[in-house]
Amino acid sequence: MKKPFVSTIFSSLADEVGVTVVLEPNYKFAGQIILPDGRKRYFKDTFMDINPLGASEIAGDKDYATFFISKQGFPVARGQKFYSREWCRVIRSRRNIDAAYRQAKQFGFPVIVKPNNSSQGRGVTKVYTRREFYRAARFILSKSKVMLLQKVVRGKDYRIVVLDNKVISAYERIPLFVIGNGTSTIRDLVRRKQKEFAKIGRDTQLNPQDFRIAMKLGRAKLSMDSVLSVGQQCFLLDNANLSSGGEAIDVTDRISEGFKQIAIDVTRQMNLRYCGVDIITSDLIESITPKHYIILEINAAPGLDHYANIGEKQTQHVKDLYRQVLEAFKRG
Repeated sequence: MKKPFVSTIFSSLADEVGVTVVLEPNYKFAGQIILPDGRKRYFKDTFMDINPLGASEIAGDKDYATFFISKQGFPVARGQKFYSREWCRVIRSRRNIDAAYRQAKQFGFPVIVKPNNSSQGRGVTKVYTRREFYRAARFILSKSKVMLLQKVVRGKDYRIVVLDNKVISAYERIPLFVIGNGTSTIRDLVRRKQKEFAKIGRDTQLNPQDFRIAMKLGRAKLSMDSVLSVGQQCFLLDNANLSSGGEAIDVTDRISEGFKQIAIDVTRQMNLRYCGVDIITSDLIESITPKHYIILEINAAPGLDHYANIGEKQTQHVKDLYRQVLEAFKRG
């Protein structure tokens, strides 16, 4: 069994940093970190004893987080939340799927629908029509009691990771895509991409049956059996999460002090020490004074395994990051 990413790095750094790492023996996703003075800290996958519980819980609820980020004066995506029919009955609300559709029409298509509490891009869908809306919304509300409806924000998607008032990594996120060779079907290209992921140790599982892929291909008059011309790029999803098959372009060495400060300020205002801040902007990431951006989401337990798979430089960068996390544990 492959040892989980965070557990592997913490174990490899233990002697160097002067801590003891004890892993749960069966699956090794959870661990205990014993500090030099005997204090203990715990982690489970990317969730660690570094952020306060309340702040972490808020960060995990997209609607709550957006509210409080907005209250601090940061621009956020305009949106509203709606509920499954069952939950509407429980809380006596009329904000059901049909109310969500009426609001979508007021916003104007396309719009984004996504689960309120999910992570890694699960269920996030850009919809253009009534049919697409109900298909995506029914799927989301079959898995989650609360769905978010948001206006589309255009621009490049960046994840900026902050630890103790310092930006430690930043990268642009590109949605899942394939590039044609003139002979292979899109289905074959997806399979090939899956093999490439496995070859570099990336555990992302692509799902050719994902209804979102079918919808996006359908809009382009394509299907999984279509053959793309040589060099033709075809995006399969709209969300840029790396865990959904997206790619990353490292911008840590290019990001401006302006964007760094925004991410640091958001993290601090949300009472977090360690946070992934997702920003969509039409400005260049090098812009000294960013003007056109929104805070899309925050993540109190950002995963960095996919980022590490970009190359050796990023792998070392992530290892250095987790070394800083262990040192942060020691500081208290």
